[in-house]
Amino acid sequence: MNRINQKLQENKKLLSIYFTAGYPNIDDTVRVIKDLEKSGVDMIEIGLPFSDPLADGPTIQASSTAALKNGMTTETLFKQLKDIRQTVTIPLIIMGYFNPVLQYGVEDFCKKCQDIGIDGLILPDLPADVYDEAYKATFEKYGLINVFLITPQTSNERIRYIDSISNGFIYMVSSASTTGAKSGFGNTQTDYFERINSMNLKNPQIVGFGISNNDTFTQATQYAKGAIIGSAFIKHLTHNGITTIDKFVRSIL
Repeated sequence: MNRINQKLQENKKLLSIYFTAGYPNIDDTVRVIKDLEKSGVDMIEIGLPFSDPLADGPTIQASSTAALKNGMTTETLFKQLKDIRQTVTIPLIIMGYFNPVLQYGVEDFCKKCQDIGIDGLILPDLPADVYDEAYKATFEKYGLINVFLITPQTSNERIRYIDSISNGFIYMVSSASTTGAKSGFGNTQTDYFERINSMNLKNPQIVGFGISNNDTFTQATQYAKGAIIGSAFIKHLTHNGITTIDKFVRSIL
């Protein structure tokens, strides 16, 4: 069974952390992953930096720009992760844009992910129907779960379609804006969380965008299986470096 599915079966609310590979420094990737696991994080999203990150807020955009300047590439990331499964057991997901995957070759990329021990991909700009028609068989051949995003604007019909072609979790974007930390969720977001919860989808949902502390983590996971933190963690790395990751995780849990 895929590590993501195993993790989703655990009787707890899950914390997933996103960070940009090659940030703050090019060789920090593996250390960040290991420290996150040691600190009690349940899943890690490894951001593959891209030069035109449409869905990302300013914090993640800045980290992507810095990582690219540091020399991060798809090939570099694969080299850094080649032995990761000798020490790390939690689910690892690569999050990025479809263009670098296409440039690398979809089948080659998926095979490399399988060889390394990557469990899934999040590619926000790969449309669900294109994935279903053209790439689903390849992803499944290499044991990869593809995670789709939904937003408050996604229709119920579309959500049900995404649920039908998914086999892991659904990334429930908390608002229609770009990524970034918020101080809390308002009635509109709570209504949206409740609406999705009442649809009884077969795939659990994990909330992302706008989660930065224990309060927002608790709010988000009231209606979902878990929550994802990205911008707040990257801000922590920017200001504190990679030596106090456990302190950050403790502040959330």
